[in-house]
Amino acid sequence: MVRIFVVEDDVDLNRFVSSSLRNAGYEVSSYFDGLEALENFDEDKCDLLLTDIMMPKMNGFELAESVRATDKTTPIIFMTAKDDKSSKMLGYNVGIDEYVTKPFDIDILLMNIKAILRRAKIETEKQITVGNFSMNVEERTAVIDGEEIALTVREFDILFKMLSYPKKTFTRSALMAEFWDYDSSTTSRTVDVYMAKLREKTSACSGFEIATVHGLGYKVVLK
Repeated sequence: MVRIFVVEDDVDLNRFVSSSLRNAGYEVSSYFDGLEALENFDEDKCDLLLTDIMMPKMNGFELAESVRATDKTTPIIFMTAKDDKSSKMLGYNVGIDEYVTKPFDIDILLMNIKAILRRAKIETEKQITVGNFSMNVEERTAVIDGEEIALTVREFDILFKMLSYPKKTFTRSALMAEFWDYDSSTTSRTVDVYMAKLREKTSACSGFEIATVHGLGYKVVLK
């Protein structure tokens, strides 16, 4: 079972979030300062760290930085009343995965946690399965109904990234920047051509489709 560390010095909020997580099927370890959580991090299995910023003994920035010094993969979410740009930038710079501002909707927080845990599982296992389609990064294979399909390196990387973030819109410019680097010959039309090829090659997939977001780019829609 997935275990989540809840680190929050507000006793009532800590209890509310911890209870909500347990009701959602997670195991929870509750802590009221960053130092206590850090001391137990290596001893107690932690699949996701959910922490406040302003806390006694050790604040959230220090906690995240200390965790990232030895653990690069465990997801970290800040839940905080600090809504300024500099705090958000510092949080992401020390390696957090998500920044949630108080007050927050607990249902939205639970959805964020579910999505982040899913992405973490994908990154760890390097494999995605959707319907009758699967991809394996280590083997660099893409399979539909047990039959391997031929994807170029760039097609494979683009599709794996989009399937890792279903429903997220990827703009043409963002795709160009990530997968074509600084190739001056690349245009938005190049991206459209690649998407057309990917649609053709994955047309037999039962679990998803590549949708056009008019005026922006593309996203994967799960069926």
